[in-house]
Amino acid sequence: MASVRFTVTPTKAEDLPGLSDTSPDVSSRSSGRVRFGSRESVSRSEPPSEASGAVTTSAGTTGADTPDRSTGEQGDAHAKLSSVYINNSHGVDDDDFYDRNLALFEEEMDTRPKVSSLLSRLANYTNLTQGAKEHEEAESIGEKRKPSKSLQMGTFMGVYLPCLQNIFGVILFLRLSWVVGTAGILQALCIVFICCCCTMLTAISMSAIATNGVVPAGGSYFLISRSLGPEFGGAVGLCFYLGTTFSGAMYILGAIEILLMYIAPAAAVFQAGDEDEEEAVQLNNMRLYGSMFLLLMALLVFVGVKYVNKLASVFLACVIISILSIYTGALVSAFMPRPFTVCMLGNRALSGHALLDGQCAKVVVLKDLVQEMTNQTLNGTATPLNTTPTYTTTPALPSTPTHLWELFCNSSQLNATEKCDKYFSQHNLVEMQAIPGLGSSVITENIWSSYLSKGEVLEKRPLPSPNVPHPPSNRLPYVFADITTSFTLLVGIFFPAVTGIMAGSNRSGDLKDAQRSIPIGTILAILTTSLVYLSSVVLFGACIEGVVLRDKFGDSLRGSLVVGALSWPSPWVIVIGSFFSTCGAGLQSLTGAPRLLQAIAKDNIVPFLRVFGEGKENGEPTWALLLTALIAELGILIASLDLVAPILSMFFLMCYLFVNLACALQTLLRTPNWRPRFSYYHWTLSFLGMIICLALMFISSWYYAIVAMVIAGMIYKYIEYHGAEKEWGDGIRGLSLSAARYALLRLEEGPLHTKNWRPQLLVLLKLDEDAHVKSPRLLTFASQLKAGKGLTIVGTVITGNFLTSYGEALAAEQTLRQLMEQERVKGFCQCIVAQKAREGINHMIQSSGLGGMRHNTVLMGWPHTWRQSEDPHSWKTFINTVRVTTAAHLALLVPKNTSLFPGNSEPYTEGYIDVWWIVHDGGMLMLLPFLLRQHKVWRKCGMRIFTVAQMEDNSIQMKKDLATFLYHLRIEAEVEVVEMHNSDISAYTYERTLMMEQRSQMLRQMRLSKSDREKEAQLVKDRNSMLRLTSIGSDDDDDTDVGDRSVGGATTEHRRVHMTWTKERAQQVRAQSGCSTPEGFRDMLSMRPDHSNVRRMHTAVKLNEVIVNKSHDARLVLLNMPGPPRNQEGDENYMEFLEEEAVRVRRGKCARRGFTDSA
Repeated sequence: MASVRFTVTPTKAEDLPGLSDTSPDVSSRSSGRVRFGSRESVSRSEPPSEASGAVTTSAGTTGADTPDRSTGEQGDAHAKLSSVYINNSHGVDDDDFYDRNLALFEEEMDTRPKVSSLLSRLANYTNLTQGAKEHEEAESIGEKRKPSKSLQMGTFMGVYLPCLQNIFGVILFLRLSWVVGTAGILQALCIVFICCCCTMLTAISMSAIATNGVVPAGGSYFLISRSLGPEFGGAVGLCFYLGTTFSGAMYILGAIEILLMYIAPAAAVFQAGDEDEEEAVQLNNMRLYGSMFLLLMALLVFVGVKYVNKLASVFLACVIISILSIYTGALVSAFMPRPFTVCMLGNRALSGHALLDGQCAKVVVLKDLVQEMTNQTLNGTATPLNTTPTYTTTPALPSTPTHLWELFCNSSQLNATEKCDKYFSQHNLVEMQAIPGLGSSVITENIWSSYLSKGEVLEKRPLPSPNVPHPPSNRLPYVFADITTSFTLLVGIFFPAVTGIMAGSNRSGDLKDAQRSIPIGTILAILTTSLVYLSSVVLFGACIEGVVLRDKFGDSLRGSLVVGALSWPSPWVIVIGSFFSTCGAGLQSLTGAPRLLQAIAKDNIVPFLRVFGEGKENGEPTWALLLTALIAELGILIASLDLVAPILSMFFLMCYLFVNLACALQTLLRTPNWRPRFSYYHWTLSFLGMIICLALMFISSWYYAIVAMVIAGMIYKYIEYHGAEKEWGDGIRGLSLSAARYALLRLEEGPLHTKNWRPQLLVLLKLDEDAHVKSPRLLTFASQLKAGKGLTIVGTVITGNFLTSYGEALAAEQTLRQLMEQERVKGFCQCIVAQKAREGINHMIQSSGLGGMRHNTVLMGWPHTWRQSEDPHSWKTFINTVRVTTAAHLALLVPKNTSLFPGNSEPYTEGYIDVWWIVHDGGMLMLLPFLLRQHKVWRKCGMRIFTVAQMEDNSIQMKKDLATFLYHLRIEAEVEVVEMHNSDISAYTYERTLMMEQRSQMLRQMRLSKSDREKEAQLVKDRNSMLRLTSIGSDDDDDTDVGDRSVGGATTEHRRVHMTWTKERAQQVRAQSGCSTPEGFRDMLSMRPDHSNVRRMHTAVKLNEVIVNKSHDARLVLLNMPGPPRNQEGDENYMEFLEEEAVRVRRGKCARRGFTDSA
């Protein structure tokens, strides 16, 4: 029995259709393709060696249930598969790929895997661990790295708590109270509700995307890029990276603000000389300390991520303790008001820093002052201000002015009242509680908004405001608004407080069940934080005075944090907790942003970011960390938390917008791989989330929104034109298909109007024996004519059988694509395999395009060597194409001397495009030069139109009518009417026609004689075949035939001629062809040309003379192309007419229309 050897050759795994959303990435793993030659038996091989791998299928699945049977043989590149018996009743293993139960599919096993092996591979698949976790477990350089193990965290530790830590941050402690005091409780609830709805809807969309298959450790970038494609993924991924980087800068600025204003104000390096320099000095201090903090945090991240992750739990504990202290303080305030007071002058709040003597009064009575000094002496401490001292302008008892008197009156004398500020003189000083508590009615005062302009004084609204002739001076100790506030500004400042919902998806590689943990943990975290924010708005409005809420930096509380004044048991709980929580959030941002940039760089979709995909030996993104620190430094230099917050809001909102868009598109398009496990989603929710994100972008800051969109658009176009090509099965491809289908159906609804007509080209190219395009300048001219607009189909025909010439067709198609890329032609290429070139061209003209996107113009080259070619098919194919385009009502463009046409980098600086309008073609000849002049090569060329007038025509009137016609067409051109007189037929024309007919006659006779010879040879072949059939089995006859063929060649030939060529046959052929005898040649020499041919030749010669005379200096000549003769016997004469019409024209193009007007 013949032996069969199965060989296993390594192949590259391809994605399985329909499983691309759940199948692991196995393209980098080798598999085996099993080949066999016979089905009779299989020879057993040696036991498998250690070097041999498991047999896998080409679809990327490993045979986990199949033991290794392949072995490497020395000198043989293929391994053998042992113990496989096909069509045998014994020796069959149950685990074999090709057992008797699957014998029907044995020839397809190299492309279709067994179900058992596929399921085994999918079951053994595990997520790649998060990059940060690999960095933590990396050993020092030179040591062997231990295999990393996933922590397999659950929902609470892996998603819920990280989301809480990232959502709660600096805005809650530093700005939420100010937002409530400025916007009022109702509008603050509206701001918080809108922002929380945005994140909740985004979380629902993100949950649907995250549960649609296996979630690798790519986080939000993976979700967006794999759903919207590399262009959108790269653009939104970089925007998300910028948002994360600027959030790190915002957290650092918040930590510095807490440090310099509430913890250690004396640590400021720069000191203000007067009030005018105070703001600039504060910004400089923020820049200095911010840069120092950024450097320290970057060094900590560079040293190791494990230290950052170890501190994360400490920072999270600080956040939780701080929030609990706020709620506890609010409850305690209902029974025991907090010991914080605010000094008010009338309805205006005074800065607590101005009360150097601790007296909220204009003057202090000496009796009270003595009593106070006595109490201090007895108790050893000063008592807090719990009573209002007696003060009056003209005291009866001895009194002394306070520090406030000196500030407002610029004097320490009580009698200098004329120097006092008018508002100070008219109003008294009052000290009131800053935290009235839940039991007070302060909530009624804080329910409405109180927006201020920059420089306005904070006032208590229920008190009447007097009519002061001039605004208060900034040198007086009032509390002023530092910025102009509005609803939109507050939205942009607050929105970073709800970001951080992607923290769970960023840790997807460390989760035990990412598809379950991400939706539950993220949504629960958003519900928790939303409840905290909404309740905090109500508590702040119900416990704290409105004028204190609007005091952003706590100046009225002598520099205390407003939220800290509410907390219990001490304000330092909030101050210290918020400081460490903001530091931790900044570290998390500086840790996550470089890894996000590294993931984008490793995807290789943005070429200039490739360097940031590299890092240290343990995978730390060193270069990405450096770039992140530099970008974060830009945010530090802004030095204002209120200005940085809207910037990162834009980038996060854009990221959330595209997450909602991805979910909505996948749902509406109903792509086959869209099967998320999370079922509580709907496309309307995603669409609503997208609308809210877009609205918030323009509400918070319309100019920042435009800048963010421009940045994303620039990145998108850069990736589209210069990025690496990636195909991730994204939703944008499905959207493009749906849009294309819709557009094609719309085009089919009605006929195309003539105003919308433009040439949709089908370019016919011819390839040589080496699969190179013979006339590449034909495609160059097509690109100049189209200028990137409309449809262009580039096609060629391969002669042969499709089954055997498929590879050649693919190579030809690749050649056409490369040429189209070189010439920058936007279009499609098509290669047809046919037995004859004529049939292939007919099929291409009939079937190219789809629906309304079909070609209406055929562009083909002129057959220059049609006279020298012995094969008449070269020019017959050309004429057949002309007839087919005419029958299909298509336009035909035939450029001549294409090798002399200019390239795309050879623009003309002067010259003309001449149009010879001989017969009406619907205005096509007028349109072609207009389209050509849209391209830079022909842009500076003028346009001249020539038309031919006969003797009976009025040439002057024709010129006027032609100028009017061009005016209505909106085409600027020079017009000239050429008169062609009825001149006699020249001798050249007569001789030219005679030579043409003689040549045609000779070729016809030669073809007839050739066909006769072929017929005679076929008869001889048929007779010999019949003789051999009658002598089968006779060895003598075979030997005789061989001897006759080898020795008596002349005799054999004589016999053949004698058998088939008779005297009667010779006379018959001689009668049909007159050139086989001298008399026939004499008849040919004495023949007279046909009169109609002479007239046609006369027209061609006269037209050529006029064209050469008028257009010898033209860059391009366009003229009408006459139609082919109805009688196919005159095809050769038709080629002569065309040749004579365009002879001596350097660069010409014939155009022919097969349908009605279009211009």
